[in-house]
Amino acid sequence: MTSTIDPRPASEPALQPQDRTERLRFGATPQHVLLTGGTGFIGRQLVQALRDDGHAVSVWTRDPTAAAKRFDPAVRCVQRLEELPASPAVDVVINLAGSPIVGPRWSAARKAALLRSREGLTQALVAWIGALAIRPWLLISGSAIGYYGIQRQGDATALTEQSPSQAIFMSELCQRWEAAAHAATAYGVRVVCTRLGIVLGDEGSLPKLLLPVRMGAGGRLGSGQQVLSWVHVQDVLRAMSHVWGMAAMARRTDAPIAPQVYNFTAPGAVAQEAFTRVAAKVLHRPFWLPTPGWPMRLALGEQADLLLEGQRVAPAQLLATGFRFHFPDARSALQDLC
Repeated sequence: MTSTIDPRPASEPALQPQDRTERLRFGATPQHVLLTGGTGFIGRQLVQALRDDGHAVSVWTRDPTAAAKRFDPAVRCVQRLEELPASPAVDVVINLAGSPIVGPRWSAARKAALLRSREGLTQALVAWIGALAIRPWLLISGSAIGYYGIQRQGDATALTEQSPSQAIFMSELCQRWEAAAHAATAYGVRVVCTRLGIVLGDEGSLPKLLLPVRMGAGGRLGSGQQVLSWVHVQDVLRAMSHVWGMAAMARRTDAPIAPQVYNFTAPGAVAQEAFTRVAAKVLHRPFWLPTPGWPMRLALGEQADLLLEGQRVAPAQLLATGFRFHFPDARSALQDLC
């Protein structure tokens, strides 16, 4: 059980700022952790949190020389999994790799590249695990709330881990990504898939979302009613610690090895217009300039659904297992980050 598992009701007020500096605990004993996506926005902070908790960390990356400059010398950076020594064996794998989904139009070639960076890389990772003499006991693998597709605006239904997927690319990408990770259970590995919402932090999506507001041109995008399901990056790290602890508990009790799924989204999902109004108030900037959606649809095609449609995704499994968010609502998250 990790320190992030809190028996108090999830409806209690957020923790006070002085409590937000808690040291994260990833299990009870030091482990050797292999991380993909370690040089990314979330990955770099996760490497630091793991090192602070006393774990040995290896990073699988395309450019080990550049990656090594980002970390302390104790972090091993490798270009090929075969470069990892047999001892100490890898205990836990955290798979966060994946090319940015927002970018050039989703042509057939771009869709294939996105699949390679997620499904293909995860398949290679699982194949490597299967060939090991001593295998990791846990794989925490990234996914996204794109799994749920798009939700009709005005639909107040909360999407939970039990909600269905859809037959559109953003959903199929996540389905295939998760299925590749699930294959590790055949080797006795416990698998946890984390469906991330929009992660708010000093990097990633938030600076782009706030740029119009900072320039004094904030307003609704499209209808403004599309729901943003977001999460503060510190709560992402805390949730990683939490699901690690839940998997360790299942291992101790010999619970069946079956893939687990958690939505990594704050309870305070909110419409884009409301989110931007809060941001404008926090930044003391005006809210007045609407942006029509049609130019974005013309430029991006179906990718525009990521920005113009939404999903009201609830962290049902995190809350049910006792996780308590430090930043449950948009105002607290934006005040912390801005």
